[in-house]
Amino acid sequence: MKTTAKTKASTIPPLRVSKEVRTSAEAALMEGETLSSFVLESIQFNIQRRAMQQEFVARGLAARDEARSTGKYISADEVLAGLDNTLARSRKAVAQK
Repeated sequence: MKTTAKTKASTIPPLRVSKEVRTSAEAALMEGETLSSFVLESIQFNIQRRAMQQEFVARGLAARDEARSTGKYISADEVLAGLDNTLARSRKAVAQK
């Protein structure tokens, strides 16, 4: 989250970690990266990941509800056949490059 003139920066509560976790985190830093920026990026990434998970579950529940209301279901065999076709097209495209 970027701060602007209209938003005030806020702090995250201090986090106590084992010496091993801190050492591992410091070892994972890129050149010029600070531990604070690493932690902030990790928090932002996980916020996005959880939002995507929630959206995925919501879409799945909506699809379930629609299938129940319409009585239209797709068999596992049809889904797998579609995935096989997608994979075959992708492999063909890569082979042509």
